[in-house]
Amino acid sequence: MKLEALHVGMNVRHPQYGLGTVKTIAELTAEIRFNDAVRVIEPVVSGLVPAEAQAALTGLEIPLARLIDQTVAATIAVLDLAVPDDLSTPLAPRYHGGRLVLHPADPTLLTKEVPIEVFFHKIVMMRNNLRVLEQKINGHEKLSDAEKVEMQQYISRCYGTMTTFNILFKDKTDQFASKGE
Repeated sequence: MKLEALHVGMNVRHPQYGLGTVKTIAELTAEIRFNDAVRVIEPVVSGLVPAEAQAALTGLEIPLARLIDQTVAATIAVLDLAVPDDLSTPLAPRYHGGRLVLHPADPTLLTKEVPIEVFFHKIVMMRNNLRVLEQKINGHEKLSDAEKVEMQQYISRCYGTMTTFNILFKDKTDQFASKGE
């Protein structure tokens, strides 16, 4: 194996020592941690091979898993399919600092209080997940148009059910739209 094909963190297989992970790379050798010890190996003559699939792109060699991870991350970003972790949708000002209070019918049970921002965040995340699901269904190559329409109807019904929570949204454009809107 060529020394240039190695990178720190790469998993490799040695005919005598088995699986190892590249720790450092020098001019002619690589320090590799195997189960029993860290060894200095000369990759060109040792019979060292990658332990994971590799992809070569116009002179660039990286592990296939890393290439796929980077490609998927870039695709998600370009298609804007990522579900945001932050609460970017504004809560209506009248609810800032508010609390959702649930009183059980059974007086022996405790009342549950939840900050309205926490509840709202969960509603927004559900809305965002429904949007991503819509995109994935509409872009799915193996579903027929009839199957896409059927699944889309379920999502539309979910949106309709969620319109109850539209009162919490500051902007009408962020709200759930009921079926037919």
